[in-house]
Amino acid sequence: MQNSPSFPDLYEASIAELINGLEQGHFTSVDLVKAYIARISEVNNEGPSLHAVLETNPQALMQAAALDKERKERGSRGPLHGIPLLLKDNIATLHEEGMNTTAGSYALVGSVVPRDATVAAKLRDAGVICIGKATCSEWASYRGNVPSGFCGRGGQGTNPYYPNADPSGSSSGSGIAMAIGLAAGSLGSETTGSIVCPSSRCNIVGMKPTVGLTSRAGVIPLSHTQDCVGPMCRTVADVAIILQAIAGPDPLDEITLSQPKEIPDYSKALDPNALKGVRLGCPRLFQGKNTDVISAYNIAIETLGELGAEIVDPADFDNATELMASQDETVVLQTEFKVDIKKYLDGLVEIPTGVKCLADLIQFNIDHADKELVEPYWTSQTCFIESEKTSMDGRYFAALAADEELGRTKGIDATLKKFNLDAFVVPVGQFAFKSAAIAGYPIISVPLGFHPDDIQPSGAEPTHYLAPGMPFGLCFIGTAYTEYQLISYAYAYEQRTQTRLKRLAYAAAIPKTQLKDVMTN
Repeated sequence: MQNSPSFPDLYEASIAELINGLEQGHFTSVDLVKAYIARISEVNNEGPSLHAVLETNPQALMQAAALDKERKERGSRGPLHGIPLLLKDNIATLHEEGMNTTAGSYALVGSVVPRDATVAAKLRDAGVICIGKATCSEWASYRGNVPSGFCGRGGQGTNPYYPNADPSGSSSGSGIAMAIGLAAGSLGSETTGSIVCPSSRCNIVGMKPTVGLTSRAGVIPLSHTQDCVGPMCRTVADVAIILQAIAGPDPLDEITLSQPKEIPDYSKALDPNALKGVRLGCPRLFQGKNTDVISAYNIAIETLGELGAEIVDPADFDNATELMASQDETVVLQTEFKVDIKKYLDGLVEIPTGVKCLADLIQFNIDHADKELVEPYWTSQTCFIESEKTSMDGRYFAALAADEELGRTKGIDATLKKFNLDAFVVPVGQFAFKSAAIAGYPIISVPLGFHPDDIQPSGAEPTHYLAPGMPFGLCFIGTAYTEYQLISYAYAYEQRTQTRLKRLAYAAAIPKTQLKDVMTN
């Protein structure tokens, strides 16, 4: 090879960098698949045993070769042609391809899905190689009081920024994998915090779109009111590329049919000057109590002002105390899970374990406690048990209406109007993501900072929640279908601060394999 090219570092390589290398002929999609699978092998069950990936696609190399051939003979399909991505293990992929879709549970091993999830099918159409299934907190963190990052099939996932630290969830595997470059990008899902929390704690970018922008058809559900699929990547630009590919109406998911007729070109939101004249509100009651996070938040607010944003500080919700105390979301999720999981199970072609409803799942876990209810930390299925007791009664419908009022009418929308704001900016935390979750509104997380090296790690039960060097994120929240604007604000902030690369994962968690190591000529 003359003038041997320099290859992108797979720890951080962007989708655009990889596409450029593919188009220049510096490497192939087959090379990429080989390199990413080798990287997964290094750290997933060996070395630091991060447990980020449940299984890899046995047809990935064959699919990559076909896409390489297509590029050579017919040209590129677009900005994702030949790019390997990971999908969270609740997103269905064709059974005949050879991967399971289980939400991390042995109860669904071998189950036959009728088709790709719509988002997976859209990615395939765009030329994506679904390289594997990312681990997740089992059943979207909804089995019970179980540590984030654990699932029966995958064991306990851990954070690549500190040994045995909490990666958060439920899209834990997607967060871990993106942090250290185990694929070019990934999909996660969020009901309440499950994209933005692991993105925050794993130092990546994650976006939960408006409920209704991306289809949930073929995604193992928790709540039809709040569930949403979104991208988790290393950069805002990569999030924009993947969101473009998966957004759109789907007859199999009725809520998507009410989305705006025109989907914006999210790549045009990537403007470093996008914050000029934008009014951002700081809901201080949602900022949390950690002084290191608050200090970084204050610096971020100054930076946003330097970038031209008009800052309204504080810009608190009038109903913040009520929103923080409300248990209505719990009622909605408990009630919907029982109904929605039965509907999903009814739609499967085959379930070798014979589970047909939530009661069956509870019994399956009891019967297979050695795999699912593992001592000493992973024994709970309290959420399952409470959900099984519910019915869609007056209490549920009252909670549903209360959440809409709390999150939308008197929450996000009222506060945006009161302060004449374009969006909110606040550290990722329980009440920030709760407001977006119960409203069904978009939220994007970008890296904000890292905890100092001199703090003591919290007790490991079984993982450290707080530890030296652990990342935390900043989120932008808006009203329905403001993804374009939120992407633009996040991008401008990201480009100015470049926080992600100010600290790398701990050394043993960083895979060593690079493209040059797998290329044969």
